[in-house]
Amino acid sequence: MVNTQAMESRRELNAIYEVSKTLATSLDVAKTFREALNYLLHAFDWRRAFVVLAEPEGRLRGLCAVGLTREEHQRLQFQSGEGIVGRVYASGIQVIVPDVSAEPLFLNRTGGADQSPGVAVAMLVTPIRADRRTLGVLAVDCLNPDQSRAFGNDLQLLKMVATLMGQALLLHRSVSAAHDVMQDEARRMHKALKPVKQIDQVVGISAPMQQVFAQVHQVAPARTTVLLRGESGTGKEVIARALHNLSPRKREAFVSVNCAALTESLLESELFGHEKGSFTGAQGLRKGRFEMSHGGTLFLDEIGDISASFQAKLLRVLQEREFERVGGTSVVKVDVRLILATNRNLERMVQAGEFRADLYYRINVVSIQLPPLRERRDDIPVMAQHFLDRFNLENSRATQFSPAAMRVLTSCYWPGNVRELENCVERTATMAHDSVITDLAFPCKENRCLTQVLHHIEREDAVKPGRLADIPIVEVPMAQPPASSPTPASASAAEDDNSPADAAALTTPHDDPATAASDDGKPEGERERLVWAMERCGWVQAKAARLLKISPRQMGYALQKNGIEVRKF
Repeated sequence: MVNTQAMESRRELNAIYEVSKTLATSLDVAKTFREALNYLLHAFDWRRAFVVLAEPEGRLRGLCAVGLTREEHQRLQFQSGEGIVGRVYASGIQVIVPDVSAEPLFLNRTGGADQSPGVAVAMLVTPIRADRRTLGVLAVDCLNPDQSRAFGNDLQLLKMVATLMGQALLLHRSVSAAHDVMQDEARRMHKALKPVKQIDQVVGISAPMQQVFAQVHQVAPARTTVLLRGESGTGKEVIARALHNLSPRKREAFVSVNCAALTESLLESELFGHEKGSFTGAQGLRKGRFEMSHGGTLFLDEIGDISASFQAKLLRVLQEREFERVGGTSVVKVDVRLILATNRNLERMVQAGEFRADLYYRINVVSIQLPPLRERRDDIPVMAQHFLDRFNLENSRATQFSPAAMRVLTSCYWPGNVRELENCVERTATMAHDSVITDLAFPCKENRCLTQVLHHIEREDAVKPGRLADIPIVEVPMAQPPASSPTPASASAAEDDNSPADAAALTTPHDDPATAASDDGKPEGERERLVWAMERCGWVQAKAARLLKISPRQMGYALQKNGIEVRKF
């Protein structure tokens, strides 16, 4: 009997140690609480467990659960004083229910009493208290076949676990509050110390966007051709309209054409127009976009996707500012300011012979690089609120972001940039059940993030059999002498974690710079190959290292050396 009590005490002591160690690993309380509950269910004869926390309006909502389905987890909502869980929260007193089916206060919202017909199910509920107030409720249930089991030790263990959880919650909230105060103060000081330039319909208070705004204000009054560069979704068309609205041509037409959306023949007719009878269906003379934007601005988007033959035609128009309509012979002169945009690497395309060098020099007069959203995170809260305000106005709603929700938006990687942020805000606001959007309302909290699914598909495609053999990853000189045995000095250098030789497979230069770009357009530079491999492997460093045929240690050194931020979804 003494040995049994000693073993039970030691098991409870081990449980408290493991729970306290788990809660101290991260400030993500939902994750650490779930891991702690998972350990307790495996260590003791318990079946299911969940934690509900009090919201500002007094309602209890599920934070995490183990043993419950997603639908059951979503039903973890109680009012203060409602059911057993609500009574424990309101009173702050622990409760043991030997048989939930015989308890009239048991609501059975998660179906716990229906999973074991004919067998009594006991429920242990304890409040989570800290700083002399109740923050939430911890509940577990287990089978109690003969209803003779004593749960005194289990309830005492739950009380100690709830105390640890309460302290972890206080720490998390204090750190979050301090972080919010620091961010607000930093934004306030940034606005106070540095004058902020603004552009209509463009939100940006960060330093990278302020540089873009300064360039826009400086180049807008001139007639100079502007090339806007940046990833998809960074707002190139909005900046193009801003350039037009700030120029002396703002009273004239602003015409936009997406070059990637049209075939070569349609693009030629769309830009230059056509004469009557020039082709089947040409019922009359039609002016092209160049003529329509005479005196104003013409915006050519996705300029890197036009064909080689059309590049030659466009070059003549840019040089002479004159052209002939399709099927015509008369020369048409126009006065047009050109703004072009692309998300492709034109320099690499010129080197690979995919883009004319003379056209590149003609359009690359003033180049404005738009930063991706991940490089201007200070703009995310302002932009998210702007999109939410617009949604509320269009849908007659009064939805707001909670501080935790804003932290989720700020910490995301946003590979789709502003367009993805706008869609995420609109989707989450549409599906929100309450007027306050919390961090749990975002699809990423339930592994339903569309961007995460996209990268998962890309990762699956990257590891299909037969694909890796077709993709040259490691750069090696074409004619290398046979490798000799390494000298002791080279062997010791290879063992050094900080040795630059760790990334040798990525940094070996080509003998001929003209062959630096491969025929299939695969990345050739060290940084480009690292980013390419990480994207193919879902930003898992170990898999990317195997793809590049280097060790994980070498991969980590190469990422650190090139300053590549590891994406987290």
